Amino acid sequence: MKEKLTLIKVGGKIVEEETTLYKLLDDFAAIEGYKVLVHGGGRSATKLAERLGIESHMVNGRRITDAETLKVVTMVYGGLVNKNIVAGLQARGVNALGLTGADMDVIRSVKRPVKDIDYGFVGDVKQVNAMLLGDLIAKGVVPVMAPLTHDGEGHMLNTNADTIAGETAKALSALFDVTLVYCFEKKGVLRDENDDDSVIPTINQVEFHQLVADGVIQGGMIPKLENSFEALEAGVSEVVITLASAINEQGGTRIRK
Repeated sequence: MKEKLTLIKVGGKIVEEETTLYKLLDDFAAIEGYKVLVHGGGRSATKLAERLGIESHMVNGRRITDAETLKVVTMVYGGLVNKNIVAGLQARGVNALGLTGADMDVIRSVKRPVKDIDYGFVGDVKQVNAMLLGDLIAKGVVPVMAPLTHDGEGHMLNTNADTIAGETAKALSALFDVTLVYCFEKKGVLRDENDDDSVIPTINQVEFHQLVADGVIQGGMIPKLENSFEALEAGVSEVVITLASAINEQGGTRIRK
């Protein structure tokens, strides 16, 4: 029987503001058993880029990563944000290790091919070294993963944190009984975006397609749910979308096959 592992993905806004960061660190430290944290950090990257006179370009909510922007996101994601989280977890008795995909070749990517849009130095995940991560986790190490990967040829790549969480959860599901939790600012997937209490408790694939057709689920939630179903198909036991401050509670939206 596989040991349980909880993989939490949190957005940048939660880890970039002191009050929400401290609450998250407390809640994450309280999770029992094996665990992994994947984080974003886009707002901090945008602020630093502004201070350095580097203009940020976004297309459909995704950052265009030119050479200068890559330097900024590497500094912010792999340095400032990641190490603040690691230090905070150490203070709470969690033996955390901050990682980018380049560290120990944990996640290797390929630079996204140019189609309609040139996203620049953005990586699409090719492989996750589950055995190495699994060895670390079994030794009591808690990986804290920044949204950065590498191509094996000396180049860092900016990589979507949701994707890193999903691909890491899939890879680790060969070794552990994995629950993947996507945390954000709402209580779950909402039936009415203006009513924070209109959480849909469970969604399967048939219901998902109907909710998209009805316009209930739209925008960035569509790829998040598509990633969730892919993770379940690949062996992840459970996927939950919930409020960051409720990761130890039974609320949120549970995604079923």
